[in-house]
Parts: sequence; C-alpha cells; structure tokens
Amino acid sequence: MIVSALTATATAFVMKPIIDEVFFDKNPEFVFYTTIAVIGIFAARGFATYGQTIVMDWIGNRVVSDIQKKLFKKLVFADLAWFHDNSTGNLISRFVFDTNYLKTVATQTLVVLTKDSLTAIFLIASLFYYDWQMALFTLIALPPGALAIRQLGKRSRKASSKVLEQTADFSAFLEENFHGIRVVKAYDRENQAVRQGDGVIEDRFKTQFKAARIEASSSPIVETLAGFLIAGVIFYGASNVIDGTTTPGTFFAFITAIMLAYQPIKSVAKLFPRMQTGLAAAQRIFALLDIEHNVVDKPEATPLEFHRGEVEFRDVKFSYHPEEVVLRGISLKLEAGKRVALVGPSGGGKSTILNLIPRFYDVDSGEIMVDGQNVRDVTMASLRQKIALVSQDVFLFDDTIKVNIAYGRDDATDEEIISAAKSAAVHDFVSALPNGYETLVGSHGVRLSGGQKQRIAIARAMLKDAPILLLDEATSALDTESERKIQMALKQLMKGRTSLVIAHRLSTILDADTINVVVAGEIVESGSHDQLLKKEGVYADLYNHQFSFEGRVTPFRGVKS
Repeated sequence: MIVSALTATATAFVMKPIIDEVFFDKNPEFVFYTTIAVIGIFAARGFATYGQTIVMDWIGNRVVSDIQKKLFKKLVFADLAWFHDNSTGNLISRFVFDTNYLKTVATQTLVVLTKDSLTAIFLIASLFYYDWQMALFTLIALPPGALAIRQLGKRSRKASSKVLEQTADFSAFLEENFHGIRVVKAYDRENQAVRQGDGVIEDRFKTQFKAARIEASSSPIVETLAGFLIAGVIFYGASNVIDGTTTPGTFFAFITAIMLAYQPIKSVAKLFPRMQTGLAAAQRIFALLDIEHNVVDKPEATPLEFHRGEVEFRDVKFSYHPEEVVLRGISLKLEAGKRVALVGPSGGGKSTILNLIPRFYDVDSGEIMVDGQNVRDVTMASLRQKIALVSQDVFLFDDTIKVNIAYGRDDATDEEIISAAKSAAVHDFVSALPNGYETLVGSHGVRLSGGQKQRIAIARAMLKDAPILLLDEATSALDTESERKIQMALKQLMKGRTSLVIAHRLSTILDADTINVVVAGEIVESGSHDQLLKKEGVYADLYNHQFSFEGRVTPFRGVKS
C-alpha cells in the first residue's frame, strides 16, 4: 500500500518535466525518459495493488475465521439457560452477517487509512513543494468537510445497528418458519406466513435504504467542496501562469496532484459512515464473546472418582427465574445399580431434576452428590462421561445413521455400532434402507419417523455404555411393538447401572425399584408400585386415570374415584 501511494505521487511529479521539457522546450531526451518512467510507475502500481489485494483478502478472511472460531467455542460452552433466551436465527445472523460486515469494513479501513491516507498525504506534500500558498488554499476546505462527515458517522452508526438487529430478527423468522413448515401447512397458514414475511422484509428494506442514504450523503458534500477547491486552484494557478510567476509544468503538476488526491480523500470521507456498520457489528459480536458462563468448572475442580454410581439430592432448590420456583427442597437418593422413576403431572419439575445431574443447570441451594462428591466440585467432562441421556426431544445431526449412533464414541467399531443398533431395535429398519447405516437422516432427522429417531437416540446411549442412565420419556414416540422391544433392551442395559427414568406412561416403570411422585416441585410420594397403590394417593389416581384411557393397565380397585 505504501508503494502504491508513492506511485500516485510519482505520477504527479512526471507531469512537470513532460509539460516544461517536452511541450515547451522540446527536449527529445526527456521523451524517452518520461516514457520509461510512466511505464515503470504504472507497472509498480499494478504489482503493488495486486499484492495489497491478495494480502488484504487473506487478512479479512483470517479475521472472520478467527472470530467465528472463538465465537463458536464461546457459545458451545455457554450455559443451556442462555441458549433458551437467545434464538438460533439470531445467533446464526451474528455468525454469518455480522462477521462478514466486520471483515469488509476491517479490510476497507486498513486500505483506506493506509494506502489512501498515505496517497493523500504524499500528494498534499507535493502541493507544498510546487506552491505552498496555493497548497494552503486547498486545505481550507478540509475542516468543514471533516465536521460534516463526522455527523454523518453518528447517524450511520445508529442506522447500521438497527439494520443488523433486523437482519437477526429476519434470520430468526426464517429459521422458525422453515423448521415449523409442517405446522404452517397443517393449519393452512401459508398466506399468513407470507404476509408476516413481507412485513419483516419490507421493514428491513426501509432501514437498509435509510442507512444507504446516510452513507451516500458523503458524496454531495465531498463533490461540492472538491468543485469549489479545484475551481479555485484553476483560477489562482492559471492567473499565476499568465502573470509568469509559475510555469505551465508546475501548474499542470499541481492540478494533477489535486486530481489524484481527490479520489483517496473521497475514499477517506466515505469510510467513516461505512465504518459505523463494522463498529455496530463488532459491538454485537463482542457482546457474545464477553458473555459470562455461570455453569463452569471451579478452578480447583478435580475429576470425578467413580465408584458405584450412587446419586443423591440433598434439599435441592432451583428456579429458572427468581420469580418462578421450580424445585422446592428435593431430597432424593438413587442407589447404585437401582432403577428410580419420576412420575407426576406435567410441569412438576421431573425433567428439571434429571437435567441437574449432568449440570445443565446449577442448583440455587442444596447439593447433588455422585458417590459422595458434589457435582460442582468435579470437572463437568468427567461427570458427563459417566452419564448417558435419552430425551423425549430427540435430536439427530444432519449426517448418516452410523455417525448419529456413534456420536460421543469416536473409537466405536462397526461391530459395536451394529450391536447397539440391534439392542435398540434399529438394525432391522436400517438394513432395509438402500444405503443402510450410511443413510443420511436429513436436517433434524426429517427423513425418519419419530419412533425411528428415538430408537437411534437410544442406540446412541447404549453404545456409550455409561454407568448412569438418564431417560426422559425415552419410549414416548414408539409404537407398542417397538416399545416392547426397547423395554426389554433397556431392562438389560439397566442391570448394574444407576438409572433415573421419567415416564408419563406408567406401564413402563411398574417394575422400578423406587417410584417418586413429583408435584409442583416436591416429592409427595415415594415407594414401589405396590406400595404406592396401597397408599391410595396421587400415584394411585394417576394409575387409574391412565387405565381409563389406555384400557390395558390393570386397575387398582381399592382406589376411590
């Protein structure tokens, strides 16, 4: 960029000998020298510009890649609660749009502030060399122009921030509608979705156009000032040539320097409103990079010393928000190798209890112990290595069935994957597919049925072979025959392992060692299936209520309805 700036100044310097020595003195030697000089100057500028373009492109993409890496790492380790408060579309917008805005502005800023600024400085210095009085005259226009551009920058920053916010909202809108397209079509809401989309897009268009107008406002300011400046220089310089106080070559060299300086000065002027977009994007990006994680390893955390796999809740209280208490002093013990079930009405806190064991959230008060060690005192990696989770909200990656089953086990062999698939009643339907285990499941597993996705998730947990199993409605999406197969597989898998099972379908947990009834964040009943029926309490009511709908669970006749 420095070489490129110097060549622009050199172009102005060759104008004086061309005019004075060639056109007026008709010196033949200068024709050859100036011709060679012009070729050299333009060749140097071409190679310098090429080098600048290549280097700046590398820098810009390197900046974006480095920021995206840091951003992705930051978010992957972010708290689960934080993700619940931020839409996926908004985050993707910051990854894709904001980082690229930052790249564009960062590279443009470096080019303008280095090459164009140096070019302008060198050329202005040459003006003083030719005629210092005329050079001072040219500088009169700079302060008012700078003040006007500064005001434009403030307005542009505000407009750019709004554009980025609306871009994020637009991304969230698209992600939500595309992900929920099945619901949109099922309820015949395509036209409504189109109207909403039109509104979002139109609002974004208006804001973008406003930002573009503000950025473009620098042009009339710069052009008008440049017009007055060049006209004044022509009048003053031409008068001096006529008076004989300066040579035509000096005048043309001065005019050439002014004209060459005009473009870089214009670029600098346009830069400041444009920079505001990058600054707004940077503000949004660094806001994510600066988020503080709440669920983190303590500095003195040590790896979990696993012995038997006993899990214990000691007076645990928890709330997602201060005004919304979810657990009200839960005391619960999962004995090593035992199968413990949680049942109760929806919203009672069952899934929250399960999510606290792998530290997806931290308790407000109380303790959760694994083999006598507080989960907050051990490293999360060592804790989660001992836990396998199957949730009712099954998620599959847009990859092959094989990769989805082996997720979490990089060293798994094909034989182990197939064995886990057979145990989870996956192997038969996978074998019938044209590509078998190499079949792509599509985004969110869209090419598979709900039951198939859930069985793959169970196969994934089976392959992990962890000593602590957390099953949150693990068979909710299965048909009766598949459920029977899975129950047999899970029963085999749970032998010798500590298992916590959440179930709304009571038939799946009748043989649990302990059943805990959770209502409004409290355990109101605890015992085996037979013991709880004899109490004629909440569990017995749930059991008989479910029987009346399913017609296949033996009712407990002693319960009063």
